[in-house]
Amino acid sequence: MSSGKYAVRRGLVCAVAAAGAWAVGVVGTAPMAVAAEDVRAKQWYLDAMKVDRIWEKATGKGITVAVIDTGVNPSTPSLKGQVLKGLDTSGAPGDETDDYRGHGTSMAELIAGTGKGGGLQGLAPESKIIPYRIALDEFQERHKTNVWDSADAIRAAADSDAQIINLSYGSEFPEAKEDRAVKYAMSKGKLLFAAVGNTGDKDNKPGYPAMYPEVVGVSGSSPEGKVDDYSQHGNVVDLTAPGSDIPGWCDTTFTRYCDRDGTSSASAVASATAALIWSANPDWTANQVLRVMFESAAKGKDGKAKGMSRYSGYGVVRPGAHLNRGIGKPGDPDISPLTNKRTDGSAASAAPGGESGGDSGASPEPKQGEDKGEDKGEDKGEDKSSTGGSGEKPGATEAAGKAEDDGGNTGLVIGGVAAVAIVGAVAFFLVRRRSA
Repeated sequence: MSSGKYAVRRGLVCAVAAAGAWAVGVVGTAPMAVAAEDVRAKQWYLDAMKVDRIWEKATGKGITVAVIDTGVNPSTPSLKGQVLKGLDTSGAPGDETDDYRGHGTSMAELIAGTGKGGGLQGLAPESKIIPYRIALDEFQERHKTNVWDSADAIRAAADSDAQIINLSYGSEFPEAKEDRAVKYAMSKGKLLFAAVGNTGDKDNKPGYPAMYPEVVGVSGSSPEGKVDDYSQHGNVVDLTAPGSDIPGWCDTTFTRYCDRDGTSSASAVASATAALIWSANPDWTANQVLRVMFESAAKGKDGKAKGMSRYSGYGVVRPGAHLNRGIGKPGDPDISPLTNKRTDGSAASAAPGGESGGDSGASPEPKQGEDKGEDKGEDKGEDKSSTGGSGEKPGATEAAGKAEDDGGNTGLVIGGVAAVAIVGAVAFFLVRRRSA
């Protein structure tokens, strides 16, 4: 990890509680309940991706995804039979099946929901979910909780049967223990996806865990084929997935869905994409699955590679591009396309797109702290999303996002505690972690 990534702003120790972390939990539209029978129609990206053709090749069967979030309710119609035994690391009353926000259940349904009972249809409907509950939002303020719950959850997920770990939350500040847990998970062959955050049209500060080098940071695209303005941009972005106008549970009554915008959903869709590709190629490593995701996202319909973008990274996830058209080569099983290093941390002899098997020719740009925006003017004409979530159509060249509407869908203000190393000592900060 570069020193820039772990730098801590001096003088912010006492201001962290007020400054908080990035990303309101729900950006955009006011609550708009959708009838259960209509929720599938609201999932615009499924038809855009041509999921019926994808499911002829892969459904996520044999793949398990760890969802580290507000808990997962296994009793919703769409999740019955889909949720395995998990763990609560929050230290608060209840267990991992007590979703105190509805957020974690929504993420689980977007990944592995069966769609039964009019519920959300998961992109990888035959995958399974292992829930891990951590303290986010005011939940941490209402209860005595475990300081290191996110790190403990990541480490537990690394030791589980899950191949993929979804992290639809974030904080402005890195945590030393969480960072070590992420590295441990990568060493165990896990593939980690995280929401990049929802203040791209505001302070655009990079968030953790998405900013850790071993984590795939995911931004959110809209039905119009663009990365929405709320989505964080800069070095934190590795991939893009549909994140706007995505239904999710309105609250813990689990009686209706609301349309929402956010990179949380984008991370879940990216995790589901990985589950599809991995289920079709069960002998691959996490590195090979991710390399194929990068290469299939980076190429247009003409098969030519596109350049990296500050807004969409390698591009929008396109599971059908690989599963139905064979785009993307797995390459070296032991070299990470994120860090360009071997899984054991040693230097790689070739870039992921070179001799290691890929043909994109692109070596990943390391994540190195806050994107200052000095070159923002250079990016206004670039393709920010490429496909807008469809996986098939070239996108527009400008970003156009919906104006944020805080009336009704208020953000999930998240509490947590982070430890950051400062000049050889450990200082404790009250860090607000938010779902994105």
